[in-house]
Formats: sequence, structure tokens, C-alpha cells
Amino acid sequence: MSKMFDHVVAEILGLQVRLMACQARLAENTDSEALHDLRTTVRRLRSLLRPLRGLPGVDHLEAAAKAIGDLTTPLRDREVLAEQLFERDMGAAAQRRLAGEGVIFASVASSTQMHRLLTVIDAFPNFLRAIEQQELVPDLGKRIEKRLDKQWKKIVEAMHDPAHDRHRLRLLIKRSRYGAEAYPKLSRIGKSMRAELKNAQDDLGHWHDLLQWLTQAEKQADLATLVPQWREELVAAERKADKTLARLLKHIDER
Repeated sequence: MSKMFDHVVAEILGLQVRLMACQARLAENTDSEALHDLRTTVRRLRSLLRPLRGLPGVDHLEAAAKAIGDLTTPLRDREVLAEQLFERDMGAAAQRRLAGEGVIFASVASSTQMHRLLTVIDAFPNFLRAIEQQELVPDLGKRIEKRLDKQWKKIVEAMHDPAHDRHRLRLLIKRSRYGAEAYPKLSRIGKSMRAELKNAQDDLGHWHDLLQWLTQAEKQADLATLVPQWREELVAAERKADKTLARLLKHIDER
């Protein structure tokens, strides 16, 4: 296989092993990071696949990965909220949100979504080998590089838009950053830029968490006492995120 096909297959096999390990950890409820690690692994898989869209088998694997993301998002949101409540010395409220966690984790491990993802990813390397043998993609590297560049251009355009949407920008930054990590030799995003992207992603992520918590507080009475603090923190988070984005834009323009 060509070096780029070798790279993709090696990444897929590594992610497959990590997914199986996460499944086992969830099934036995061995540690509190299992769900987070599962979601991180799925996110890395989707970042690896995004530049490959259009190739045989990619859409099925992407759909299987997305299904796991959809299944686990509310569970992870609940975990993050519980962590926040523990920090606020609201242990009882936090524990209520973590009740039955072991059973829930086990249900994720044995879910049809997990089974499908592991089945599809197991077959995917064979699709890649067939694609290369049949010469369906003469230069996989160029194809990936072109799509990574397209992702980056979307960030540049959004950053130069005074009315940019923070939520959309957060997603664009995540995609480009993880794409650069998946294909470091093809991405034009260097280490310093990846560091800037991570800072922006972290600050926008904190802003997004606060929005989520305030939304949940509208329906969950035990969160009402935190609303004034969260509103103040949201304003501060917006300011911090905007300053970080301004630094990122300067870094972009100096390239």
C-alpha cells in the first residue's frame, strides 16, 4: 500500500483498539474517564474520515461513529454538569445526576450503536485496500490535503466575519485542529497554530458549557441558585473567548 493508505489503515486499527478498550471499561465501569475517552476516540475517528468522504465505506463508518456521539452526548453533558456541581459544593445534586451510572455505561457498551461501530470499523481496512488495488484514488494524499485546506479556509472566512457565530466557529476550530492531528504531514497548520486553536477551542468550550447549564437551569429547580453566578461567568467567558479569537485572527493574518 502507498504511505498514505498505510497511514490511514494504521490510524484506523489504532482507533479500533481504543474503541474496544473503551467498551470494556464501560461494561465493567472501571473508571470515570471511560465515557470521555470513548467520545474522544470517536471524535478522532470522525476527523480522520472527514477528508475521505466519497470513498466506499466511509459514509457507513461515519454514520456509525455519529450514532455513538448522539447516544453519549447527553450522558457526557450530565457528567460535566455533575463535575461543576461538585466544584460548587453541591454534592447531593451532583450525585443525583450520576445515579445509576454503572448501568448506563454498561448499556452503552452493549448498545446496537456500539456493536455496529465495531463491526463497520473492523471491515473498513479491507475497503481501503480494495480502493488502492483498483486505483480508485490515484493520489490519496492530494485528495486529503485539498480537503484539509478547504476546512481551514472556512475558519479564515468565519474569523474575518464580524458577525461570526461562536458556536459554529467552535465546531470549525475543532474540525481543523483534529484534522491536522490526524494528518500532520498534510496539514498546513503548524504546532504554534494548533496551540492557538486549542486555546480558542477551550475558551469557546467553557462559554458553551455555561450556555448549556443556564438552559438546563430553566427546567431543573435545584440549579436555580447558580443562575446569577453562571450569568456573570458567561459574560466573562464571552469576553475571554473574544480576546482569544482576536489573538488567533492576528496569528492567522501574520501567516
